[in-house]
Amino acid sequence: MIPYRIAVIGLGNVGAALARNWKKAGHTVVFGAQFPLSDKSRRLVDEFGESRFLTVPEAIAQSQVILLATPAAAVVELADALGGDLSHAVIIDATNAIMPLPNGYATAFHFLSEHTNARLVKCFNSTGFENMADPVYGDQALDMFMAGDNVEAKQVARQLALDCGFGTCIDFGKADKVELLEKFALSWINLAIMQGMGRGIALRLLHR
Repeated sequence: MIPYRIAVIGLGNVGAALARNWKKAGHTVVFGAQFPLSDKSRRLVDEFGESRFLTVPEAIAQSQVILLATPAAAVVELADALGGDLSHAVIIDATNAIMPLPNGYATAFHFLSEHTNARLVKCFNSTGFENMADPVYGDQALDMFMAGDNVEAKQVARQLALDCGFGTCIDFGKADKVELLEKFALSWINLAIMQGMGRGIALRLLHR
């Protein structure tokens, strides 16, 4: 396993679940937020330590992998921090188009593709945070999915998915499949929430 230094941008449930698993796997995790030690971050400070909570530019500058676990529209506010030379870094876009989007863009991924030179991949958006915290049902590990054009970014996403306990990370296709992958996420949301099945459900690809 290659240990990465990972910046988790966003203090919500998705970022927290992934950060915990990556920490267990031996990666170094820092959090980036506008107000690093706000009341929202207090639940994580005891687990990770105050030194792991930085401003967004600080977290991005010192990390090899950047997880964007924010509302989709929030990536616009990150444009300055992401617009420098990040050719050394991989950005994992875990956002979904269920909130207002960056004006004029189909997804946050499309906005990012024009505003950063980091290697970009869509991943960790297709299921609920409970499944990211514990992706094992009985004796079966769930599937994660990714999309994007950059092969190296996909390799990183696949490794980090395995490090979280997912059985595999299935390649959904290139950047033209990002919108489809977001609709796949909306399908899970529909079943879990709109159809009342509950958040303890998951999707897995089976081969005969």
